[in-house]
Amino acid sequence: MSFVQAVTLSGRGVELVPLTLEHEAGLRAAAADGELWKLRITTVPEPEQTRTYIEDALKAREAGHRFAFAVRDQAGTVLGSSSYHDILPAVRRVEIGYTWYAARCQRTHVNTTCKLLMLTHAFETLDCHVVGWRTDNFNHASQRAIERLGARKDGVIRGHALRRDGTIRDTVMYSLRSGEWPEVKAQLLYMLDKPR
Repeated sequence: MSFVQAVTLSGRGVELVPLTLEHEAGLRAAAADGELWKLRITTVPEPEQTRTYIEDALKAREAGHRFAFAVRDQAGTVLGSSSYHDILPAVRRVEIGYTWYAARCQRTHVNTTCKLLMLTHAFETLDCHVVGWRTDNFNHASQRAIERLGARKDGVIRGHALRRDGTIRDTVMYSLRSGEWPEVKAQLLYMLDKPR
């Protein structure tokens, strides 16, 4: 039995469902909203690479180190994707990443809702001790979003990974421990419930 089982997470008009090949057209349309694949600091697939992106995610799920979700609205429209990855059952740790949304969904309640759902599942169902994030040192928007969630910056791994354009990136690492979760959960709920 794998640590992360197939599950659907939903709330506040957002649903995370296990990613399948049936989501190919929806992911392609979501990425086209903002031509997100042109950003050198993301892992958003180019239109013709969407099927391969999904197939790679499904292989990683089979291997037990990544579980990808399609993010949808109440009408079933695909808004983007997010994943548990670098899954370490022995130390009860997962990371959340491979996250991207159509441009129209950015800076809305979608990301906060998705992270609330994924963190709740990680800490309260999977009984994780730590949830982590990583991002490109030049992805300042992602760093701000992770910090708004209540994660703490662990440090920077220099010369850590290749970007899609072949340059080498530094990776900024963040984490949240189970003891910090109750306060972070309260803050996320407050952020979602406060008048906009």
